[in-house]
Amino acid sequence: MPRLRAASDYEAAAATRRTTGWAPSTGDINTLVFQSGDTLRSRSRDMVRRNPWATNALDAFIGNCIGTGIKPQSQHADAAIKEQIQALWLRWTDEADASGLTDFYGLQSLACRSVMEAGECFVRLRPRLPKDGLSVPLQLQVLEAEHLPTNETRKLENGNYVRAGIEFNGIGKRVAYRLYREHPGDALNPMASTELVRVPAEFVLHLFRPLRPGQLRGQPWLTQVLVKLYELDQYDDAELVRKKTAAMFAGFVTKNAPQDSLLGEANPDSTGAALAGLEPGTLQVLLPGEDVKFSSPADVGATYETFMRVQLRSIAAGMGITYEQLTGDLTGVNYSSIRAGLLEFRRRCEQFQHQVIVFQMCRPIWQAWIDAAVLSGALPKARELAPYYNVKWIPPGFAWVDPLKDIKAQIMAVRAGFKSRAEVVSEQGYDAEGIDREIAADNARADSLGLEYDSDPRKEPNAPATASGDANL
Repeated sequence: MPRLRAASDYEAAAATRRTTGWAPSTGDINTLVFQSGDTLRSRSRDMVRRNPWATNALDAFIGNCIGTGIKPQSQHADAAIKEQIQALWLRWTDEADASGLTDFYGLQSLACRSVMEAGECFVRLRPRLPKDGLSVPLQLQVLEAEHLPTNETRKLENGNYVRAGIEFNGIGKRVAYRLYREHPGDALNPMASTELVRVPAEFVLHLFRPLRPGQLRGQPWLTQVLVKLYELDQYDDAELVRKKTAAMFAGFVTKNAPQDSLLGEANPDSTGAALAGLEPGTLQVLLPGEDVKFSSPADVGATYETFMRVQLRSIAAGMGITYEQLTGDLTGVNYSSIRAGLLEFRRRCEQFQHQVIVFQMCRPIWQAWIDAAVLSGALPKARELAPYYNVKWIPPGFAWVDPLKDIKAQIMAVRAGFKSRAEVVSEQGYDAEGIDREIAADNARADSLGLEYDSDPRKEPNAPATASGDANL
C-alpha cells in the first residue's frame, strides 16, 4: 500500500515551514474591495499628499496618457457636417466643466488622476437648459469615489438590488447610482449632508480599471506598494536625521573636581548650559588628570543609494512606470535602454487610454453630446444618428529620444505600404485632414508671395531654391 503524502503535489500549495502563516483570502474581488476599499483609498490619498515619489508617479503617467488631451475626429461622411461638428465641439470644450475650472481635456486629466489615486471616479452628465447660453446644453461634473458608499447593500422592493451603492436590475444591469449629494468628507461645507440621491445610470459614467471578471468597484493603483512607500519614506527620513546627527561635533570634558571651572564654563549660554568654545588653531592646556573626549556618531550609510535604488525600482514596477520616470534619475541610461523601457510603458498607456478613458468616458460623452446638440438644433437633425456617432479618438503623440531615427522609420513604413500617412499623423496626436489643410494654405500663401523654401515637399530633395534673399531657407 503506497504511503499517503501529507503535502500537496504543488509546492506552492503545500503546508510546509516555508509557507507557515501564508493563508490568503479566498473571497472574490468585490468582497475584498468592499471590505478594504475605504482604508486603501484614504491611505493612497495620504501617500500622494506626502510622498514625492507617489506624486511624481501619478504626474508622469497622466502626462503621458492624457497630455494635452485625447481628442475626437468625427468620421461623418459629409465633409460640411463633419467640419461643423468639429467646430462646435471645439467651442463646447471650454464650456464642458460644470465647475468652470478647466476644459474637457482638463477633466480627462482630473478623471485619470482620480482613477489612479482612488481607484475610481464618476463623471456625471448634467443636461442644461437653453437659457444657460451654452453652445450645447450639456456639462460634466467629476465626482470622487467617496460620493458612492461601499456599505450601501440591500434588496429593493421592485426586485432590484444595491451593491456598494450601485443599483442593479434582475439581469445584473446597472440602472442607477446612489450618490451622496455632497462629499461626505467635506466637514467645512455648510451644505454637507449624508443624503443619498438616486441618479439613473445613463447620467453617470463609472471609471475604473477592472482587474478581475465581475469587479464592481476599483482599487487604488498604489495598493501593491503602499506599505513599501510608507516604510521607505520613514527610512529615508531616518537616514536624513542620522546624517544630520553625524554632522554634529561635540566634546566632553572630564574634570578633576566638580567645582573646577574649565574651558569657558564660567560663561554659560542663555539657557544656563555650560559651554566650552573650540576655535581653529587653538591649543588648550589641560590640568593633570583632565581629559577631553569627542563624540563619534555612527555613519554607516554607504549602502544607502544602492538600497534606495532597488526599492524604488520595485515601486516603479508596481505602479507600471519606469524607474527613470519615478525618480528622474538618468544615471547609466543610454538610447537603447531608455527606448526599451518607454516602449513597454507606452503599451500600458495605450491600453489604459483605449480601455478606460476612451471606452468608459469619451465614447459615452460623445454620444450624449451629439444627442444634446441635435435636439437643441446646434447640429442639423437627421433621420439616423449613427453617422454622427462615428468618431475616432486621437491620443497625444509620444516624442522619442531620437526623433530623427523615428521619422526615418515612419517614412520607410509609409513608402513600403506598411502604414498610411494618416496613421502616422494620428500617432503623433494630430488630425491628418487638418494637417493637409494647413499645408495647402502654407503652399498657397508662399506661391502668392513668390516664395520658395527648401522645406517645400513639392520640391525635389536637395534641389536649390530659386527665390532670392531671405526666402532661401
